[in-house]
Amino acid sequence: MKSEFKDYLHLHFLVLIWGFTAILGLLIVVPPVEVVFYRTLIATVGLGILIFLNKVPFRIEKNEIIKLLLTGSLIASHWILFFASARVSTASVCLAGMATTSFWTSLLEPFVLKKKIKWYEVFLGLLVIGGLYIIFHFEIDHALGIFLALISAFLAALFTVINARFANTHHHHTVTFYEMLGANISIMLFFPIYKYFIAENHQLHLNLSYSDLLYVSILAIVCTVYAYSASIEIMKRISAFSVNLTVNLEPVYGIILAVIIFGEKEKMQGGFYIGASVILISVLAHPFLNKYYHRKFLETDTLR
Repeated sequence: MKSEFKDYLHLHFLVLIWGFTAILGLLIVVPPVEVVFYRTLIATVGLGILIFLNKVPFRIEKNEIIKLLLTGSLIASHWILFFASARVSTASVCLAGMATTSFWTSLLEPFVLKKKIKWYEVFLGLLVIGGLYIIFHFEIDHALGIFLALISAFLAALFTVINARFANTHHHHTVTFYEMLGANISIMLFFPIYKYFIAENHQLHLNLSYSDLLYVSILAIVCTVYAYSASIEIMKRISAFSVNLTVNLEPVYGIILAVIIFGEKEKMQGGFYIGASVILISVLAHPFLNKYYHRKFLETDTLR
C-alpha cells in the first residue's frame, strides 16, 4: 500500500508538470508545429544520452521499433493540437477539453488490450463529458479550442493505451526514445505540407529566441524526458485508465497555475468552474469505485 501511495503521489506530481505545459505553450512565440519539432528533437537527444550513460538496453526487435515510431507520430499530433488549442482559446479551455481523455480511454482500453469493459469507468468518463458540456455552454466563444482539445485528448488516450502494452516489455527510457524519434521524424515529413498550406507566409519559424529556447528546453527535458518516461514506468503498476483519470486533474492544476501567471486573461465565468468541479468529482470517485468493484469481484470469485 505504501508503494502504491508513492506511485499515485508521483503520478500527481507528473500531472502538475503537465498542467504547466499549456502555459509554456503560450509563453513560447514560435508556432505549435515548430514547438513540437524542437521539443521532440531535444527530448530524443537527451534520452539517447541518458540511455547511453545508464547502459539501458537500446536494441529491440525491428517490428517493435516500427510500432514505437508510429506511436510517436500520434504523440506529435496530440501535442500540436494541444498547443494549437491553447493558442486559439486559453490554457484553461485547452486543459478542460483534455479532461475527456478518460472517456476515450474507457472505450479504447478494452478494445486494444482485450479487457472486459468496466461500466463504471464509462460512467465516470461520461461524467467528465458532462462537466465539459457545462464548460462549453458557458464558453461558446472558445468552440474551436475545445474541438482541437477533444481530438488531442482522443490521441492522448490512444497512445497511452498503446504504451500500456510496451511498458511491460521494454525499458521506459527506450520506449520514450523511439517514440520521440518517431514524433520528430513525422514532423519533418509533415514540414513540406505544413509550409505550403498551413504556415503563415509559407515560412517555417525555426529561429528561437533565448526565452523560447529556455521554455522549449523545459518542455523537452522536464515535461518529456522526465515526466513522460516516468509515466510509462508507473504504468507497469497502475492501469492506463487510472493514469488517464488522474491526468484529468491536469486542468485543475493547470487552471490554477494559469490564473496565477496570466491573471484576468484566464479567468472564466462561473459555469466553467462548475464544469471543472464535475471533472474533479469523477477523478476522486474512481479509486473508491475501483476498490468496491474489485472487492465485489473477489467475493463473487470466492463463492464459486
